[in-house]
Amino acid sequence: MAQNIEEFKGALSVGDIGIIPMQSCTALGDKVNQYIVDWRKERDAVLHPAGPQTKDSYLIKAECSRFGSGEAKGTILESIRGMDLYILVDVTNYSITYNLYGQENHMSPDDHYGDLKRIITAAAGKAKRVNVIMPFLYESRQHKRSGRESLDCANMLQELHNLGVENIVTLDAHDPRVQNAIPNSGFDNLMPTYQFIRALFHEIPDLQVDSNHMMIISPDEGAMNRAVYYSNVLGLDMGMFYKRRDYSRVVDGRNPIVAHEFLGSSVEGKDVMIVDDMIASGESMLDVATQLKKRKARRVFCAASFGLFTKGMSLFDEYKEKGIIDKVLTTNSIYQNPELLKRDYYVSVDVSKYLALVIDKLNYNLSISALLDSSAKIHEALNFYNIYHK
Repeated sequence: MAQNIEEFKGALSVGDIGIIPMQSCTALGDKVNQYIVDWRKERDAVLHPAGPQTKDSYLIKAECSRFGSGEAKGTILESIRGMDLYILVDVTNYSITYNLYGQENHMSPDDHYGDLKRIITAAAGKAKRVNVIMPFLYESRQHKRSGRESLDCANMLQELHNLGVENIVTLDAHDPRVQNAIPNSGFDNLMPTYQFIRALFHEIPDLQVDSNHMMIISPDEGAMNRAVYYSNVLGLDMGMFYKRRDYSRVVDGRNPIVAHEFLGSSVEGKDVMIVDDMIASGESMLDVATQLKKRKARRVFCAASFGLFTKGMSLFDEYKEKGIIDKVLTTNSIYQNPELLKRDYYVSVDVSKYLALVIDKLNYNLSISALLDSSAKIHEALNFYNIYHK
């Protein structure tokens, strides 16, 4: 059992729970639903022995159908009156297609976000509360203004707030300060640090987790806080690269990186774990890995919450064959290409249980503070690992 049943004694739910996984998020939604079903049946046997109050599924059927012109409408196919509704969406899922004037068109983040709004408006105020679970925050990389630019992420958050969404749950936001756009709404930024460490411990049986044999690396300034947390809870040293960019030109919407400069102690002979929020093309992460190998690092593990792999896996295959990288870890919170899952060096980090725990507690208005800070669980996992692998 993943939870303390005593915590739920006397707790009242906001309403009957309803989970709507958008088409982009069906696999994750199914796993989340199954965890909640199992936990509630176990709790029910203790707290309500006179009669069951749980269901075999909390999934609500919904769909977004499209016309040949690309226009769409959202439809909820079951009653949601009085429910505490949780809508799961993966705005990065490019595998879903639709017909547009006779041509096959892949859904973009804009399409997924549009469908999310359609389902929210289809609820038409009948749900008691609407919550959005959006692991990859839509337009999260466009979170601040430099010159005459749009503020897409802030606009999205305000739009969801105006549509009546009370809580937004995301995973490892690119910059969590974007929540300042909706100061009066619920915004929870989950960090899957424990899930990554557990997955690494499971995959690598001969790690020596101490400052003499292992190190945490931040690939740039933006990932510093994440790397500091890892290093503090594991008791490791930390190093950082900073990106030297060419500000005289723009390529693919950004100033190209000229070089990665390193700040930190020696990595020679050490296992290193590069931690970041996302891998897009992967070029930046692989360049950092190359620099670490030149500095005689022992093994290089690349860990990021979101594996977008926008340019495919061929470059990662090449760097694996050259011995530059050893493992690549990303979560299953967004779409994973089947080709990605075939790689023997790839590790899928499962966060479905984590999301289910958050949803289950939010439904009872219970505190999720313990879920936001996983340092105690990390120390427990580290102690177990050190004992088991001695």
